Amino acid sequence: MSRKKDFEPKIVTFACNWCSYPAADTAGVGRMQYAPDIRIVRVMCSGRVDPAFVLRAFERGADGVLITGCHLVDCHYLFGARVMEETYKSIQQLVHLLGIEPERLRYEQISAAEAAKFVRVVNEFVESVKKVGPRLDSDPGDIGGGKMTEISGDEMGSIPQ
Repeated sequence: MSRKKDFEPKIVTFACNWCSYPAADTAGVGRMQYAPDIRIVRVMCSGRVDPAFVLRAFERGADGVLITGCHLVDCHYLFGARVMEETYKSIQQLVHLLGIEPERLRYEQISAAEAAKFVRVVNEFVESVKKVGPRLDSDPGDIGGGKMTEISGDEMGSIPQ
C-alpha cells in the first residue's frame, strides 16, 4: 500500500465564532456533506489566530491548516478580519521558509449565511491537500497513531473571549 493512496489528511480549521463557525454549524444542521478530515478550532476572531497556532498545528501533525473568518465589512471586532489578512501574509512567508507546500495553508472569508461556501471551501481544501500528499516530515507514528496530538489551551495561549 502506498502512503499517498491511503492518505486521509488531518486538517486543522480555525473558525471565527461569529461568521465561519456558524456557517459550519448551519452546514451540519442542513446535512450538507463535507470532508470529515477537518478538526475545527473555534476562535473568537480570525484576527486572533497567532502564526504560532498555525505552526504548532503543523508541528503536531496537521497536513493542512484552514483559517476562516468574517468578510472585512462583517467583522464583529471591526478590524479583526483586516488583521488576519496581514497576519496571513506573514504566515504564508513562515510556511514557505519552513518548506511546507503553500497548498497546505488557506485563508477564506465566510459569513454565517454561507454554509454552502464553507462546505465548498473545506472540500476544495481537503482535495488540494490530498493532491499534495502526506507531509514528508510527518510520520503518522509521531502523531499518535494517525491522530493529531491534542494541543492544550495553555500551549495555544489564551484566546480572549
